[in-house]
Amino acid sequence: MEKRELTCIECPVGCRITVEVENGVAVSVTGNGCPRGKLYAENEVVSPKRVVTSTVRRYDDKMIPVKTDVPVRKSEIFAVMKKINSFVLDRKAKIGDVIVYGISDDANLVVTANID
Repeated sequence: MEKRELTCIECPVGCRITVEVENGVAVSVTGNGCPRGKLYAENEVVSPKRVVTSTVRRYDDKMIPVKTDVPVRKSEIFAVMKKINSFVLDRKAKIGDVIVYGISDDANLVVTANID
């Protein structure tokens, strides 16, 4: 059985969590101060995910901040970034607008700021 030590990132407390993993499954989680920490730890050792934040170029050369609307698997981040880097937004958009549907599995790319 493998033991993994993590620092939870679900809230500012930063609990030190120990996860015991067997055959790719989290069988024991200790040290979490809340249920969110337990879920974070289980997901982190089996299939870690992150929200991807970046910028895209707009047709007028302004840079628009964007992010994925849900976390994507860490193994897909480089592929997502390749798509983001090649994308040029051809219109104005406001906060929350989806500008690329299905950038990765269930994730969409959304605008995170209003830029004139």
